[in-house]
Amino acid sequence: MATAAKPEMVRTHVVLPKSLIEQIDARAGARHRSEFIAEVMAEWLRRLDALDALDAFSGSLKDVDTPGWNTPEETSAWVRASRALDDKRWREKWGIE
Repeated sequence: MATAAKPEMVRTHVVLPKSLIEQIDARAGARHRSEFIAEVMAEWLRRLDALDALDAFSGSLKDVDTPGWNTPEETSAWVRASRALDDKRWREKWGIE
């Protein structure tokens, strides 16, 4: 079984408040600070990327006629109908009902 290549690691110097280091150590242990900080920062960057994408596409449908999306109630009804159609197709495909 192939294993993923380890990313190249680079040592850096970061100054953090003592109280923050104490919280990190309480969660990850003093010997796992770097791993913990790397995981947290990777997740934070994924969230920032998602927000950037949301900002880039927000309002992109404002000039497009989107039936069923005019009010929250219409949107909920549209979602329910779409899910019901998907359920119907899935049941037909698998011979259920």
